[in-house]
Amino acid sequence: MNVSLQQLKVFVAVARERSFTRAAREFDLTQSAVSRCVRELEDAVELKLFDRTTRQVELTHAGASLERRIGRLLDEIELTLLEERAAYDGHTGVVVLASNPVLSSSCVAQALARCASAFPELIVSVRDQPQSAVLASVEQGEVDFGLVSLVEPFDNELLHAQVIFRTPLHAVTPSSHPLARHDSVAWRALQQCSLITLNADTGVRAALELAFSANELKRRPLQELGHVAAVSRMVELGLGVGVLPVDAHWPAPGGSLVSRPLVPEVTVTTFLVHRRNRSLRPNAAAAWTQFAAPESIDAHGGATSSPSQALTGPAFASRSALLHEP
Repeated sequence: MNVSLQQLKVFVAVARERSFTRAAREFDLTQSAVSRCVRELEDAVELKLFDRTTRQVELTHAGASLERRIGRLLDEIELTLLEERAAYDGHTGVVVLASNPVLSSSCVAQALARCASAFPELIVSVRDQPQSAVLASVEQGEVDFGLVSLVEPFDNELLHAQVIFRTPLHAVTPSSHPLARHDSVAWRALQQCSLITLNADTGVRAALELAFSANELKRRPLQELGHVAAVSRMVELGLGVGVLPVDAHWPAPGGSLVSRPLVPEVTVTTFLVHRRNRSLRPNAAAAWTQFAAPESIDAHGGATSSPSQALTGPAFASRSALLHEP
């Protein structure tokens, strides 16, 4: 069966107008061209669709049934095409991104607020996934782009990555802990500490392994958890020293805790990623620019302060005052 979209649209117009002449004017065609179009459709579906007289045009039972169903289908096609076209104006439609849950609770939420302010009609849908699943979703085209946190360099032949921020690792302790008396903490000072940190989905494990190796620290069992709040609670209960990324883009440790930068500095890098050699749709590109914005915003639209400043009081005046092992 060879039926064209034009034949269906002409048929619906004739059925609606009950006139070949008025349908012809709608499509800027001749009456004979409209008649031919309907006749070809009738031949293709092997049904008589109209009863024609010199005075009027009436639908047959088959024509009336077909008109109802085809009319709905044409409306759906038109709506689908309009929605797809709207997705390409950069300001409307739906954009889907993937992120690990820790980022979703912090920098992703901040970027969503920027998107909502800049593009009120753009819908950005977030999928919380393990970090390996984020990369797979981007590779397979299931989402427009993703956010991941890794230790540089980023190495994936299928994906393009853009650095959006680098976050230093901090030691997180109760304010009464000996480590809290210093402006910064040497990695070697953690040698005898029980460490509590985030799991591999946040990139922290790989960063810790680099720090242990560079500072000749012995590897030890770590308590690895999925959320900053869980790490904070264990630290508050005196179960160990937290090692967390701390800046304005990550969830802040618990309010009763303090953080001190670990030195030499080791960072976790957060990337935006999308499929290499495949352009983002304009609306996804618009959302990407908001996620790539370097400065976070608070609820009042201003720049946020660093959580490390909020936790430690004055900015780190001296990074050379290290805590040495006894």
